[in-house]
Amino acid sequence: MILIRRWVLLTVLSLHAHFLLAQTAFTVIPLGTKGGSDESNLSAYLVAPKGQQNFLCLDAGTVYYGLQKAVANKQIAGSNTAAVLKNNIKGYFISHGHLDHVAGLIINSPEDTAKPIYALPEVIKVLREKYFTWDSWANFTNEGEPPLLKKYSYKRLDSINEIDIEGTDMQLKAFELSHVNPQKSTAALIRHKEQYILYLGDTGADRVEQSDKLYQLWQNIAPLIDQRKLKGILIEVSFPDSQPENLLFGHLTPQLLMQELTVLSKMCKRNNALKDLPVVITHMKPKSNNEQVIKKELQQQNKPGVKLIYPQQGKALQF
Repeated sequence: MILIRRWVLLTVLSLHAHFLLAQTAFTVIPLGTKGGSDESNLSAYLVAPKGQQNFLCLDAGTVYYGLQKAVANKQIAGSNTAAVLKNNIKGYFISHGHLDHVAGLIINSPEDTAKPIYALPEVIKVLREKYFTWDSWANFTNEGEPPLLKKYSYKRLDSINEIDIEGTDMQLKAFELSHVNPQKSTAALIRHKEQYILYLGDTGADRVEQSDKLYQLWQNIAPLIDQRKLKGILIEVSFPDSQPENLLFGHLTPQLLMQELTVLSKMCKRNNALKDLPVVITHMKPKSNNEQVIKKELQQQNKPGVKLIYPQQGKALQF
């Protein structure tokens, strides 16, 4: 009888854990998915709690064109793209200052409304000194070269404190990444209640970058995976495995990603902890047959058993 009760209890706990994993907590709408050369489809992802329409924009390479596609696909309530830009995007998280992650923010700033920009101090320095200046554009922010138009307000992140995302029911914690060491990029761990989703800006592998930034990030999220609180990971794979490591420029290949996910898996206490965890592959370089090769190599090397997802511009993903 005792053995039967234990079996029933274990079965109930297993079903409960599966139910928690299957519950949808976040909506992610890709506004841009690629890494370079196609200016109409550069890194940008809207994220909001399920059923809500107040978004944080994770990077902002392409904004308006991606919103047009999302509106046309009825992924966002309303039919006026300009109104969605102004009213539904409540802020921007900028992982690093490269143009393919900020161009949409800058170009659309005259038509946008007041909102915060969340970034590391080093990233804000690039925005303040290189882009939002009167020589290169106009200073729509609250710092830097006068006159200050004060449309955007800089919110400095660190790797210690979680902060509220203004105008949303979400919180954000930042983690430093290495993107051509010693240059920094950033990962954003987004929380809604007790559920999380992780977005990584451009990043190289620790071994190639001679860094421990991914190792530190994995240490922080492994407990969330064990508790089945992490709903998914968005992470870049820019090049196929044939790309020489000295020409990666702070990016990942399928082999390097799977090596990093294996490190993460070993930090988890559960066996096969990453099995079926959604992993969205971002920032693929649109060159020749790169995408087909990357997808094939990822599938062949997917020993952690993650659920590989390839985002499409303007089509929502549920996590």
